[in-house]
Amino acid sequence: MEKIAVSAESQRMDDVLDPRFGRAAYFLILDPSVQQIEVARNPYLEESQGAGIRAAQMLVDKGVRIVLTGQVGPKADQVLSAAGVQVISGASGTIREAIQNF
Repeated sequence: MEKIAVSAESQRMDDVLDPRFGRAAYFLILDPSVQQIEVARNPYLEESQGAGIRAAQMLVDKGVRIVLTGQVGPKADQVLSAAGVQVISGASGTIREAIQNF
């Protein structure tokens, strides 16, 4: 199975998904093959420019293949698409609900 990243406001599965990809405080990265969740703080959250691009590259470097989020900017989407990452925009609700709906 492929790693799935979800943009998150906090570190808990039952909290609300963050609709802003590049400005999300965290990414919860699920690895179904080992049934493990990694919480990755977004160090680019406060960047004045390029937050989405850098966050996208961070997820690519972590081996993420699917991203669930509300909205991804065009430049971040380019980075993810070029790496073969599937982006599912328009996700909402809790992180757990977004994963279950996927």
